[in-house]
Amino acid sequence: MAQVHFSAGLREFTGGVSQVQVEASNVRRLVAALDDMFPGIGERLSEGSSVAIDGEILTDAEFESVPDQAEVHFLDILQGG
Repeated sequence: MAQVHFSAGLREFTGGVSQVQVEASNVRRLVAALDDMFPGIGERLSEGSSVAIDGEILTDAEFESVPDQAEVHFLDILQGG
């Protein structure tokens, strides 16, 4: 199972939970599993965050594999004005 960590900005969707363990073969399935656990987070993760798997920040990671025992971090995208 992957250890998934949420940034402070995403914890509003998790009720304050900062990390969970999830079984998923790729990022798309991981996001779907997280959305089942925390309804509404899937849309936010799909459009407003980046993902790091074992320290590597990835873009367009929807089909990126999630190794067993991976450490996954979802980070809010910083927006300027």
